[in-house]
Amino acid sequence: MKPESETKLEGFLGRSQQLASEIEQDAAEMYGDVPFRFATLRERPDLFVLSALADYLACRPESLDPKTAELIAMTAAAAANAPDCLRIHMRAAQKEGASRQAIRDCLIIASVISQAGVQGRSFRILDELPGEGRTIP
Repeated sequence: MKPESETKLEGFLGRSQQLASEIEQDAAEMYGDVPFRFATLRERPDLFVLSALADYLACRPESLDPKTAELIAMTAAAAANAPDCLRIHMRAAQKEGASRQAIRDCLIIASVISQAGVQGRSFRILDELPGEGRTIP
């Protein structure tokens, strides 16, 4: 790393404790709660700050309005079977103006995608079993 970049990074990370507190406050305001994983990540404030900022930038792209971004994050959390993330992003989507119907429909989409993934993986393993192959009536 170039010395001037290292100096800038050290200056930024030297404020990790303060930034971590501000990030937690912002998360509580944005999501109505602080994500569960923050407590453990805070044990390494330098990594916590970098991780939280990267997550924020990824989940709030300039190309999407906040409601759409939260609906996508919520749908991904549901499909990934991540209930803590699902709760956080469901509340955030609602706070950003998503209707119950939009949230429900996104959850239905997530369940269809998850089901297809489970079936695809499971049926491939089924086809690996010795013996009878696939039968189509």
